[in-house]
Amino acid sequence: MAFHVRGAVLPDGEVRDLWLVGDRVTYEPVSDAETISDGGFIVPGLVDAHCHLGIAYGAKPIEHLDQARELAVIDRDAGVLALRDAGSPYPYPELDDEPGIPRLARAGRHVAPPKRYLRDIGIEVAAEDVAATVTAQAKAGTGWVKIVGDWIDRGVGDLAPSWDAATMTAAVEAAHAAGARAAVHTFSEEGVEIMVRAGVDSVEHGTGLSEDLIDEMARRGTALVPTMINIRTFGNIAEQARAKFAGYADHMIALRDRFPSVVRAAHEAGVPIYIGTDAGGGIRHGLAAEEMLIMQEAGLPAADIIASASWKAREWLGFPGLVEGGLADLVVYEADPRADLRVVRAPSRIVLRGQIIR
Repeated sequence: MAFHVRGAVLPDGEVRDLWLVGDRVTYEPVSDAETISDGGFIVPGLVDAHCHLGIAYGAKPIEHLDQARELAVIDRDAGVLALRDAGSPYPYPELDDEPGIPRLARAGRHVAPPKRYLRDIGIEVAAEDVAATVTAQAKAGTGWVKIVGDWIDRGVGDLAPSWDAATMTAAVEAAHAAGARAAVHTFSEEGVEIMVRAGVDSVEHGTGLSEDLIDEMARRGTALVPTMINIRTFGNIAEQARAKFAGYADHMIALRDRFPSVVRAAHEAGVPIYIGTDAGGGIRHGLAAEEMLIMQEAGLPAADIIASASWKAREWLGFPGLVEGGLADLVVYEADPRADLRVVRAPSRIVLRGQIIR
């Protein structure tokens, strides 16, 4: 069965016809194709570039494969047709090519410092074992490794790097030597500086970024996945910690409050920015549209946001968009999301792997 779709195809917005043959896109007419959408704005399937299918709400590992499948379907039904799992305590390679499941790019487990991360989520290792653990986790994922660059240090009473700079640099080098890209969780100023200068491929969150580091990221092409919907939870985190760690609480509030200006500065500097919700743990799945709208509140243009959530993110992760021979993943909106980004909340048609979802 082949399908035909007609509408304004983003990014250029030209009204075009395209045909979906199996799992591929063609602009060559297919005579017996069924028209499934005529009109509206056609966008390559959205991407959540930072989520966790292996972590249940409440920051606990999932217990069986169906839980990961159910979380992926929530995202899919919101028009998110590709996911980057930024660290999972539960392996689920069975879903990599499963029909009805978004395209997947996966890291293995988080590589974290001992007794300084979410319980049961990461592999907690001392400095001397970090590089070897990163190498092993590169094999467990599909091209990505997740490194925890900082977390609260109770002895310090505030955020602090997970290990010394030499160890963290060696972790990035080990990921690259294993053929994987390295993503780093980082909130603090010191942690993000170490990892950007170490050559990490993507900064997750990045609340501690300075102007100089933003310029360095732009020069290197280092990506930022700001997870702004998650940063908004810092107030609750701070209040829970305030009785014991007042300095940490104040630091988290300050990081939260300055973050919209950080993301705006990164965009203006030309840092590649991608949409990620951090779903799994403290954020529900299916909220990519809300992350996009929060990014717009920070001052980014709607056209750039939809690009960061769609064709640019797909290219970054290796999932071709609506080009000749590309992947048959698309979302149709009745109005132009570049003119009114709120329409991303309500797709009128969703097609994944050449099959109609909605």
